[in-house]
Amino acid sequence: MAELEVQIAGVSFKNPLIAASGTFGFGHEFQAFYPLSTLGGISCKGLTLEERPGNPPPRIAETPGGMLNSVGLQNPGVEHFIREDLPWLKRQGTGVIANIAGNTPEDYCAMAERLSEEPVDMIELNISCPNVKQGGAAFGTSCESAASITSAVRRHCKKPLMVKLSPNVADIGGIAAAVEDAGADAISMINTLTGMRIDIRTRRPILKNNTGGLSGPALLPVALRMVWQASSRVKIPIVGLGGISTWQDVVEMLLAGASAVQIGTVLFSDPYAPVKMLKGLETYLEENHVGSAAELTGRVRSW
Repeated sequence: MAELEVQIAGVSFKNPLIAASGTFGFGHEFQAFYPLSTLGGISCKGLTLEERPGNPPPRIAETPGGMLNSVGLQNPGVEHFIREDLPWLKRQGTGVIANIAGNTPEDYCAMAERLSEEPVDMIELNISCPNVKQGGAAFGTSCESAASITSAVRRHCKKPLMVKLSPNVADIGGIAAAVEDAGADAISMINTLTGMRIDIRTRRPILKNNTGGLSGPALLPVALRMVWQASSRVKIPIVGLGGISTWQDVVEMLLAGASAVQIGTVLFSDPYAPVKMLKGLETYLEENHVGSAAELTGRVRSW
């Protein structure tokens, strides 16, 4: 049997399949389908310092090859997570990644410091949020702002720190390098692309927020390209995500330069997708005489 275990910033994951933040909640709903120990890890629903109701509906829209969402980081707040969800998660036999979001550097730093005292395995820093102190531009849209928030959180974070990059930028490689220099232990990429749909009967945007994040299979070629570009600029591990729906997509993402992957939108249509991907990955490794999943990372053969 091929070795499926992978290492990300000193954290061991039994296999490279991680549930992506925002698509798996805190895992409670999925335990009816299979033991959560099937997964290498879970990146939990994005947490904010205080409870957040999210955006008003409609906030989900289907698109060809994917979906748009403007859920708006609805979550119960970091203290509720620590008190109610984390103890249960730690009994499930899988890696636990706490995803944090905020609108000010102080929000991020406070959560990183608080979670550093708790038994999470890693903290994932969502820098696609608007920095209200800087006019609302997202933290991750420039090398300078991405490095600044990473550096600030790094000073308060005792856990391995993974920074989640936005694709809505001109130079993804530059931003990846900037957060590495600022102290990130790993990066995850990519977050959703900004998109829009319009109801032609009402002539209004389908989403109440007007725009939303595009995810799903349509995103895969963009995600692969960006992971490939970033992998040539950084030495830290990359966790690839964006449109992964099959085991073949998993293999592609690893070849592009990822050490592990996150699985998201496909879970809404097929909650068993990770089980199928794991079986397919194992078979691929055995049939191609590859000793471990880690051996695939960055092995794409460029022309």
